[in-house]
Amino acid sequence: MVIAHFNGKLVIQLELIMSQFFYVHPDNPQGRLMKQAAAIISQGGVIVYPTDSGYALGCHIGDKKALERICNIRDINKEHNFTLMCSDLSELSEYTRVDNSAFRLLKNNTPGPYTFIFKGSKEVPKRLLNPKRKTIGIRVPDNAIAQALLAELGEPIMSTTLIMPGADTAEFDPEHIRDILEHQVDLIINGGHLGERPTTVIDFSNDDVEIIRVGEGDPTPFQ
Repeated sequence: MVIAHFNGKLVIQLELIMSQFFYVHPDNPQGRLMKQAAAIISQGGVIVYPTDSGYALGCHIGDKKALERICNIRDINKEHNFTLMCSDLSELSEYTRVDNSAFRLLKNNTPGPYTFIFKGSKEVPKRLLNPKRKTIGIRVPDNAIAQALLAELGEPIMSTTLIMPGADTAEFDPEHIRDILEHQVDLIINGGHLGERPTTVIDFSNDDVEIIRVGEGDPTPFQ
């Protein structure tokens, strides 16, 4: 918002966000664009980026305002299960409480289109944890662009699948995403058309492993 005086009158102008739009090669992401995307996240931006199960919204793990913007876009509240998008399992013990048997299962099935629910550690900002269960989702995506972005950023991305209010499936067409969100996010990464099935969700937060949702990932290893 800009407040100025013009001919003795108070004028208030609302500044509209205009997204940057990167065309990124799906197999060999351009390093220059990945550096710019990581900088946008680090500076508090909200981005749309490709994963192995449709497009996702992402922001810096510690940025409260960016998280609020994502909640507004998706029309979700603090009860929602947010996810940390990780490059591999090396960060798992920092953000979750995981035992050896669960770690072996994840190691054999990542990267891939799964979301794993764990009890969160003290390293996870409280606003990202499910307020009742104190859980957080963990993902290791099988997508070259997402992996290149995570490598450039050097830490997990706070993430949630881009499912618009009233929809049941993830957004998969970057040009359509541009039409509906170019004034609400700072960057849209076009990695081509993707599948629209969400991840398979596996809950490790209780004594028994529970399959919460069957999606793109094969649930068989967790049954």
